[in-house]
Amino acid sequence: MISLQGADQTWRRLDVTLRDLPLGTLFLVASFLPGLRGHGTQVGDLPTRPFDALAGVALALECLSLVVRRRWPVVCLALVACGFALDQLRGYHSVAGATLPIALISAGSHLEQRRRTTVILLSVAYVPLAIALSRLGSGGETPTGFVTFYLVLTLAWGAGAWLRSGRAAEAERRESVAAEVRAAERTRIARELHDVVTHHVTAMVVQAEAARYLTAAPERLERSLTAVSDTGRRAITDLRHLLDLLNPDHGVGTAEATRTRTPAVGRVGTLVEQTRRAGQPVDFTEQGTPPASTGSADLVAYRVVQEALTNALKYAHGSRTSVQIRYGEREITVEVGTDGTGSRAAVATGSGRGLAGLRERVDVLDGDFSAGRGADGSFTVRARIPLGGAL
Repeated sequence: MISLQGADQTWRRLDVTLRDLPLGTLFLVASFLPGLRGHGTQVGDLPTRPFDALAGVALALECLSLVVRRRWPVVCLALVACGFALDQLRGYHSVAGATLPIALISAGSHLEQRRRTTVILLSVAYVPLAIALSRLGSGGETPTGFVTFYLVLTLAWGAGAWLRSGRAAEAERRESVAAEVRAAERTRIARELHDVVTHHVTAMVVQAEAARYLTAAPERLERSLTAVSDTGRRAITDLRHLLDLLNPDHGVGTAEATRTRTPAVGRVGTLVEQTRRAGQPVDFTEQGTPPASTGSADLVAYRVVQEALTNALKYAHGSRTSVQIRYGEREITVEVGTDGTGSRAAVATGSGRGLAGLRERVDVLDGDFSAGRGADGSFTVRARIPLGGAL
């Protein structure tokens, strides 16, 4: 099987003229076989005559011209048509006459410009050929026979045109699929950029603002600045990971490096601790045991917590926030609630990328997502994320 695939790939790498050479050679050899000589295409009622020197010219024009049937379809069609006319007018009636429909199919399929002009010229050229064959013959061929052969040639051109339209439709479909894939990838990267940049930068801004008021407490100031530095390093690491997604040649990433850069639900504790250092009181609880295989569910769960904590920092800084994660056999449930002015987050992000992006992520995995204000003014984000899904 491997050798056959290798041979097929080698064949496809050859120039198109070399790949078309065997077809023309086959017709040329078949034309000289004793059993097929004189039993080819016949238009009119001229008697069949033996091959002579002009027969070689006619056969060469009809058969060898197929070599350029895809590279120069008009040249091929013109040469084959001349060879066919000589074949019929001399009465050779060779098997090579069947190359005319093949040339028409190729021209109809591969010709890109002046298609209508080509059809008109061929139709006009057929008229004097039919008249000449009718006069040279014994009168046994009726006009119906010439019209029937013309219709056969028309069908051959139509078959080529049908192949061309099918090929164009397939190319358009592939381009449409490629455009959809590119758009989906851009959307995915935009979501990642939003999640990474918004969270880290928000944490750094909050920490930096807090540091302005800690000049009288050197120890707390040092901790705040250290938190800013650590957050910046994590932001750089995640951004490098996104650059690797955009350009695989950007960095030489090993599997271990990719694993450590990829956010997972197991890193929520680090995320919570970072938020605490930014001055946000966060209660964190986990229930159950994370399953061995989660597909993309763990990444989506991480992003839900990340976005909710970012909103809490931005719009309810200082309000108590709770993060609850429950691991089930078939799903991960995430709930993040913020007391008091957390409702401002709903107003600020309801029309932006944040919550809308989370909803899209969860919907892709056939999960449930909700975000809204409670009667007491709190704001809660909930997500049920089925395991095993892939983004």
